[in-house]
Amino acid sequence: MTSIPEGTRPKKSRDPKGLLRYVALFLGEVRDGLTMINMQSAFMIVSKNYSEKQAGILFFVFGMSQFLFQTPAGYLMDYTDHKILWLSCASAATTVLTLLTAAFAQEKGGNLLLMVLIKFVQGAVTSFIPPGLNSITQGIVGSVGMTKQVAMNEMCNHFGTAVIVLTGSLLGFALYPNIGSLFIVSPIACAGVLFFLNSIHPDDIDHAAARGLVLETKGDIPKSGSKSSLGSGYKPPAPDSEEYGMKSAASTDSTKAKKKSLLTTPSFNFGWGSSGSTIGESNAPKADTPLQVLRNPTLLTFTIIVFLFHTANGTILPLVMQSLAIGNGRSGILFSGLCIIVAQLVMVASAKICGDYSTKYGRKVLFLIGFFSVPVRCAILTLLTHVKNDYDETPIWLQVVILSTQILDGVGAGTFGTMYILVTSDLAGGTGRFSMILGVTTAAMSIGGTVSGYLGQAMAEDISYLAAFAILGVMGLVPALLYLFCMPETLPEYAREESGKDALSDMMSIAEHEEESGKNTKPYVELT
Repeated sequence: MTSIPEGTRPKKSRDPKGLLRYVALFLGEVRDGLTMINMQSAFMIVSKNYSEKQAGILFFVFGMSQFLFQTPAGYLMDYTDHKILWLSCASAATTVLTLLTAAFAQEKGGNLLLMVLIKFVQGAVTSFIPPGLNSITQGIVGSVGMTKQVAMNEMCNHFGTAVIVLTGSLLGFALYPNIGSLFIVSPIACAGVLFFLNSIHPDDIDHAAARGLVLETKGDIPKSGSKSSLGSGYKPPAPDSEEYGMKSAASTDSTKAKKKSLLTTPSFNFGWGSSGSTIGESNAPKADTPLQVLRNPTLLTFTIIVFLFHTANGTILPLVMQSLAIGNGRSGILFSGLCIIVAQLVMVASAKICGDYSTKYGRKVLFLIGFFSVPVRCAILTLLTHVKNDYDETPIWLQVVILSTQILDGVGAGTFGTMYILVTSDLAGGTGRFSMILGVTTAAMSIGGTVSGYLGQAMAEDISYLAAFAILGVMGLVPALLYLFCMPETLPEYAREESGKDALSDMMSIAEHEEESGKNTKPYVELT
């Protein structure tokens, strides 16, 4: 075995894609993972006797705070090379704030102002999580590997959320009506996030690729004899290989020289009066200014659609949870938690489908399926709520039927959760502003969810749950139709090529395996 020159061995295990999966698993979805925001809503109303409007005010403040800080958080993530540290701090802080909510909330909103302050700070903190995780992901796999890795992250993310909420729901069922202890699962999950996140070596992140300035990470360059010119992720040489030692020793000087000439760090020039050039003085790639990015009409259209989608969809899950929890005792709390669990498990499958087929059929077809699932779901809920109103106490069979509508939530939100990141990555290609653009689209999502949260709670309290579902269903048609008629297909050509090469590579691997085993009965060799 060839010895590796001193000082060139990696300090940590270099399997960053595998570690990303565990980070996503423990992190969960921002609203229902570490933050457990929908469980907080049920906790406030059922255990602390908050009114729907009081709960709506808290989560309106939470969403507004996310909206205010989301784009600056993304801008900072583009600028910093300490992405792991920022994401670690955000994860720890939101966990502490979740525990403070459970510990200090008083009956009937007795200290509502303190809770409002906590939600404002928590919204600001959680705004760093989506751009943090996704910029680290893109820095590891590059734009060309985002489809598969984002799908994998989302699958682990939703499965992790399902486990977190299931554990919390069982605790709530056992401890009812004192259900504050269910939030103990948040620090346990946070410990997992911090462990796996800080196991990622900082050198595994290519910050130029993380910003969307280049398509491939420095680890995507194929080895000699590779059948594909585009890698699907970070593929460093094996530490015990001769190539590893040669590359580590021989490329150090040239890498340093390239870093000096490559203008990869976004500046704080916002672009007022900018000539619009994206080439630096050394003819090296340079990040677009924020103003150049915000002039993109496709991005603006997509941002509006994201806002409208979450204005319609954001409050449906809390309303379903509350309709099951209120007046149904222990079973209501359990079914309320199961709403999230069922949806998250379906989202795992939705993310898998998006990862497998969005490069084959394009982003638009799959995204439209997610968009149109919302009005269909609301129509069914309107009918079921009408039936539910005929009973003083909701029978178990009807609770189960209402719970089953969360399958459509898994289709809609699951498709959206994966596809909006991929479409944002498509739009950010070459700009050097991936995290900032993701901040813009996520801010639209936050403000939409915020408006939806207060609007939905107000309609439920002042009109009825039935009317709320009917109105939200009509609202859900608007973003679906806008995406159908106003948004182009964003899938870049290199992603289509990568999908085709992956399929060819799989067929060639089958042929080579059959050849080696002496069982090759078909002319696969023609493909080579």
